[in-house]
Amino acid sequence: MSITGFFVLYAVTWFICLWAMLPIGLRTQEDENEVVAGTQSGAPANLNFGRKIKMVTIVSTLIWIVMVSAIFFSGITLNDLDIFNVLGER
Repeated sequence: MSITGFFVLYAVTWFICLWAMLPIGLRTQEDENEVVAGTQSGAPANLNFGRKIKMVTIVSTLIWIVMVSAIFFSGITLNDLDIFNVLGER
């Protein structure tokens, strides 16, 4: 895998973790009974985006390390994952 592949894998992992972890621990304005005029009741009331980004970075880095280790040390190639023979003959 090239260095670009490692960066792309990390970016995809990071964004998947972001979307998976974004609603965790989120309380809405309706939950807090403090709906601000002009906003929806489902809008976040306690979103600390900096803390969320730090947690996403930590979790995605750990997942990325496991995936890179599996790819690098086990010898898994793209041809091993091509079960429908899309890439052609091996």
